[in-house]
Amino acid sequence: MREWKLTPGDPLQLTLSADARLSQTDYQDDQIWELDLGGGDPAALAVRTTYGLRARLMRVFPRFLREGVAYHDPLQFPVGVQVRRFYPNFLLLTFSPLPGLLVTAEYWAAESKVMVSRLTLTNRSASVLPLTLEIAAQLIPLEGQSMSAAQRQSVHILEGQAENLAPALFLTGGPQAGQGPYPSLTLALDLEPGATRLATWALASLQSPQESFEAARRSAARPLDAERAQITRLNESQTYQIYTGDPDWDAALALSQKSAQGLFMGATEHLPHPSFVSSRQPDQGYASPTHNHQWSGQTPQDALYLASLLPCQSEMMRGALLNFLSVQEKTSGAIDNKPGLAGQRGRFLAAPFLASLAWRLSCAGTDRDLLTKTYPALLAFFWSWFSPARDQDRNGIPEWQHPSQTGFEDNPLFNGWNAWAQGVHINTVQSPSLTAALFQEANHLIHMAELLGRNADATLLRAQQKTLQESLQSSWDADAALYRYTDRDTHLSMPAKSLSERQASNSITLQKEFKHPVRLIIRIGGQDQALKRPRVQIEGSLEGNPQTETLDAQAFAFSADGAVATSRKIYSSLGNFQFEGLTRKDRVSIQTVDLTISDHSLLLPLWAKAPDEHQAQAMVFRTILEASQFDHPYGIPALPRFSVRAADPLSLGVHLPWNSLIGEGLLAYGYRREAARLMAHLMSAVIQNLKQKQSFYATYHAETGAGQGERNALQGLAPIGLFLACLGVEIISPTRVILRAENPFPWPVTVKYKGLSVTRLMGQTEITFPNQQVSLHQDPTDAVISCEEGD
Repeated sequence: MREWKLTPGDPLQLTLSADARLSQTDYQDDQIWELDLGGGDPAALAVRTTYGLRARLMRVFPRFLREGVAYHDPLQFPVGVQVRRFYPNFLLLTFSPLPGLLVTAEYWAAESKVMVSRLTLTNRSASVLPLTLEIAAQLIPLEGQSMSAAQRQSVHILEGQAENLAPALFLTGGPQAGQGPYPSLTLALDLEPGATRLATWALASLQSPQESFEAARRSAARPLDAERAQITRLNESQTYQIYTGDPDWDAALALSQKSAQGLFMGATEHLPHPSFVSSRQPDQGYASPTHNHQWSGQTPQDALYLASLLPCQSEMMRGALLNFLSVQEKTSGAIDNKPGLAGQRGRFLAAPFLASLAWRLSCAGTDRDLLTKTYPALLAFFWSWFSPARDQDRNGIPEWQHPSQTGFEDNPLFNGWNAWAQGVHINTVQSPSLTAALFQEANHLIHMAELLGRNADATLLRAQQKTLQESLQSSWDADAALYRYTDRDTHLSMPAKSLSERQASNSITLQKEFKHPVRLIIRIGGQDQALKRPRVQIEGSLEGNPQTETLDAQAFAFSADGAVATSRKIYSSLGNFQFEGLTRKDRVSIQTVDLTISDHSLLLPLWAKAPDEHQAQAMVFRTILEASQFDHPYGIPALPRFSVRAADPLSLGVHLPWNSLIGEGLLAYGYRREAARLMAHLMSAVIQNLKQKQSFYATYHAETGAGQGERNALQGLAPIGLFLACLGVEIISPTRVILRAENPFPWPVTVKYKGLSVTRLMGQTEITFPNQQVSLHQDPTDAVISCEEGD
């Protein structure tokens, strides 16, 4: 059991929520809390929530009263707050609010609607210590009433109302209603020298006052010592304990695992196994049945990243994999991209990362039972990507159907919301990221087929994998040392060419001819913000044959700046354009599609191990490690710097899941030092925000490290899987470890898991198995080490 001593200024992330591994969670009413180590009005050590925006604030904090003076501001305490333990649903802290008094504070999210806290007060002085303990509760409802003193069954409690909730706070020990400036309950204490007194409060927030009172009183009586022991045992058995030479790294990696485990919610009638949300914050947990996008389902990319943060034996992640398979269409093999706990669906085919997920969860193929159970469904899903509906040019290379499938939904190539973005329809483009993901899926499925004796399957998969690799090779740009987007029909990657920028009129004639066929982007904008219903008829030709099409309102994507549409057809010459539904205040822009844009998804073939050694080397040194491209102080950005400054937050956003996959690609080609350097850049961003904001963030700015987007999002957790891969340690089980190369970090690293300890020194690795057998190895080492075999 590791004891921490984290204080304000250290990396911290202190949200609390019910743990789906230990209690039932309520997906429709999940009350999430955050602990503040100071600040607020009044400044205090306080847990707070908004009940998913049903209140402006619900806040509970202790005050210590002695001789008419109230002690509650942690900044004024003789001994400040130290965080000693942290788990998804439990925190333990120590502090001394006044001389001679030591306080241990435990916070426990017992259920989705119940928060419990126990204060242990010990008199460390040589004289009697008289004081009053006050537990105050501030409720600022949107609709309802603030907390106030009440009595139920002759017990003093605090009650309030926040929309459909009736919070009730219960305090053990026979409290009285407080007389101070805040609604509170008080206990008068006289602590003898060396004496200890316990006080437990519980806040339950159900729909009726009586239900809340009964739940609070029942929860306060639960044996917290036994509960804490169970919580500790569970988390120690399901997380890595990592000791580096940098305490900030240790804390960030531990807090990431704590946050990752806290994202799970229990199974519902719509999904047979626990699923996960992408963030769990005090403003979340209560909404319409579909919630917001962070709570609307699990995606393959998020599942793959979450799996990389946890041991490969994670039962919760195996359940998430089985959730995908539970919604599979039996005839087509299709799986929805975002199945949710309330029956939500993404309505598009899942991104092809599920075989990669299964392979990771099988601990590199060692769990044959999992592979036997999932392989047929995963194979059918793989082939569903090659249906005619997803491969419109029938060349064996499918196209994305919607940006939500890609894991980079704000990609300006496909998202036309901003005026500086293109907004090309995604199914007109062949994306190297999709081809690379399918290539990697085929690779894992081939491994599975060979393990399971499915040789005929393996033969077909190799043939399809060859087609995918040939497509990737054709999209390789040797001059740029990067793969390129290509047009679905021309298979070319051409820069944009502006054809017309003018005031709207009913008819525009261009009379343009092109050396290679082009696809068009038509953008309509203007000062009139009224909803337009444009209709455009295009006349041209393709290789001498007349070519016409009509783009009606359904073909346009609308934004605050207007509307944009992509031609379904390609043209080698253009003639007349007929417009309907526009006014003279509107402006029309016609240009060819620009597919020369660079973004981080184009680096994914490196992860899939598709490039040859020469191409990989070029990508690494001329693109990834090139400052004018993707080499930045805080990680690989989504895009190299855009020419429009307004695009910086998006283009310079560092997405840790993408960086983690790219880092794995670096390792696959032997660039261990470069991968470790990338890991250090990412950790700098994560640690900076944990220290300054006590939060992870969805993305981080590549130049400043500043957090961007959703707080404490899954996508912003420190990439533990990449760290272990850089370290060259893959723990298959407590008795089986794979070692690769040597430690690239500047300090020794120890990783502990279920009684196993692996220490990578400079030039040597020491493994201690649970039975105390020790195995020493001189590095670099590439070996599978098991307890039975010793070395």
